[in-house]
Amino acid sequence: GVRAVAFDNLHTGEKLKIDYWVDGVYLPDALSQVNHVLRDFRTGEIHPIVPGLLDLLTALRGNLETSAPVTVISGYRSPLTNAMLREQSAEVAQQSLHIDGKAIDIALDDVDLDRLHLAALGLARGGVGYYPGRFIHVDVGPVRRWQG
Repeated sequence: GVRAVAFDNLHTGEKLKIDYWVDGVYLPDALSQVNHVLRDFRTGEIHPIVPGLLDLLTALRGNLETSAPVTVISGYRSPLTNAMLREQSAEVAQQSLHIDGKAIDIALDDVDLDRLHLAALGLARGGVGYYPGRFIHVDVGPVRRWQG
């Protein structure tokens, strides 16, 4: 039992490939590194990412049979950043799960967005937003779907 994630943060250029769960235990040092890479790139604020979100990403990559890193469009968002984005777009939820470390906007270099979207829906592990030509939003909140 090992679970690993790989990230390529679009905004910071940071890359991380790390085992975050070994033999039934989440590794605190690994989670800390994930929190750093998925921080609010606008403010630098770091917030814990819910480990279940990493499990969702691991399952998604496994189902798609890809080892490509997850391209991070948006991980954690501070309340300040979320409010600023909400002023710019009605697509941003007021109580976004990004603020709680429970959501991420992603793409995979070797997987078409339509296929990524269908795979995320197939997991039925939370919310799935589809933003054609841009990214997929996945979260570990209630199961729901929408298109941006």
